[in-house]
Amino acid sequence: MKGPLAVLNLSFLPSARRLSPALAGLVGALALSIPLSALADETQLVIQSANGDHAFTVEVVDTPESRARGLMFVEDLAPDAGMLFDFEAERLVSFWMKNTLIPLDMLFITADGTISNIHVNAVPHDETSIPSEGPVQYVLEIPGGRSVELGIEAGDTVTHPRID
Repeated sequence: MKGPLAVLNLSFLPSARRLSPALAGLVGALALSIPLSALADETQLVIQSANGDHAFTVEVVDTPESRARGLMFVEDLAPDAGMLFDFEAERLVSFWMKNTLIPLDMLFITADGTISNIHVNAVPHDETSIPSEGPVQYVLEIPGGRSVELGIEAGDTVTHPRID
């Protein structure tokens, strides 16, 4: 035998017949353990408002470190881009704009995808607290003033693979 496999002794492996069912079972168990949302495209989010659907390409942040950084130090954000903060359960949340270089709209979203309140044009570098008006699971940050331009309001709904 020639090539790199010639130096390997594979005699310790079980026969292919016994390995295949074991691997099939393992693959099946792994596939069942993956939530369907993990297979979906989490970069796409849609807001349904009275004047139509508005699509955004988003980055999802769901760890304490990524949520703390957020859009700090970002110098530009496309009109159809944003960041979706997932807090994994509903709770009161509060944001500030320290080290944030661009104005942002913050859409506070309940677990079922309803926008509960919107803070329009948060001021860069401002350390004033910007709170949700009730428990939310998600916050969507988009370019400042964009929610007004698109007619997005509290009560509108958000569709995203993470939102039930």
